Amino acid sequence: MGRITVLGLTALAPIVWGSTYLVTTEMLPAGIPLTLAVLRALPAGLLLILVLRKLPEGIWWLRVVILGVLNFSLFWWLLFIAAYRLPGGVAATVGAVQPLIVLFLSYWLLNNRLSAVSIIASIAGVFGVAILLLTPNAALDPLGIVAGLAGAFSMAAGTVLSRRWQPPVSALTFTSWQLTAGGLVLLPFAIVFEPALPPLSSLNLIGLGYLTLIGGALTYALWFRGLAILGPSSVASLGFLSPVSAVVLGWFYLNQQLSTLQFIGMVVILLSVWASQRAETRKVTLAYQR
Repeated sequence: MGRITVLGLTALAPIVWGSTYLVTTEMLPAGIPLTLAVLRALPAGLLLILVLRKLPEGIWWLRVVILGVLNFSLFWWLLFIAAYRLPGGVAATVGAVQPLIVLFLSYWLLNNRLSAVSIIASIAGVFGVAILLLTPNAALDPLGIVAGLAGAFSMAAGTVLSRRWQPPVSALTFTSWQLTAGGLVLLPFAIVFEPALPPLSSLNLIGLGYLTLIGGALTYALWFRGLAILGPSSVASLGFLSPVSAVVLGWFYLNQQLSTLQFIGMVVILLSVWASQRAETRKVTLAYQR
């Protein structure tokens, strides 16, 4: 399978994740974000483990717990704090620094060469998200900002370590381990801090099924497979596609209006992703020629 095909399949993950806000607000009960996060991760992870019948061994138990916390438990918890304390546009803009963090962590932990083009493209992507989502009256809450930055660092660290720690199993098996670990760590906090799960309607079940099977198992398997093949620097910039997807879905399904400035923001984001991928492709080509 060629690089372009793998890149396209990996890009499906953040595009699908962009639908999470729409599905959560339109199809799921409100006020239980941690419970919904558990239901998104744990059933998918356990189902995959039952099907694949493969468990971690030795040091992989500890590594899987660390990755499950970074990629799911801690990341989702901090994301919810940021979402509750900041307007959506501010939270998304703060979280958009993740690709930039990935670049520097990859340099530190994986000895990946830093590319000026990739750094500039990542900064441009953050500005694109700001143009797309920020409003003039957006409020800045210090705790929300810290939570957003910490969440971005958590996911960035999980992304880089998922590449550094590559187990001798398929991407789907690796995904099942992390989803299960992340869900299990979140479970006691959801039980203690949130009310019991209310009776679920058929619409709720459809929404949960979508987030569990499509937004959880399938997309994270594609994401971790892309990480293994392409590397974190290539994959991280694709995360900018998530806010674009969310805004387009809001326009299409919720009849939200898009301004000229928001269209400019989308163009900036897409150009930043293109520039990042071009820079990463050039690095791969040069490394192969050597």
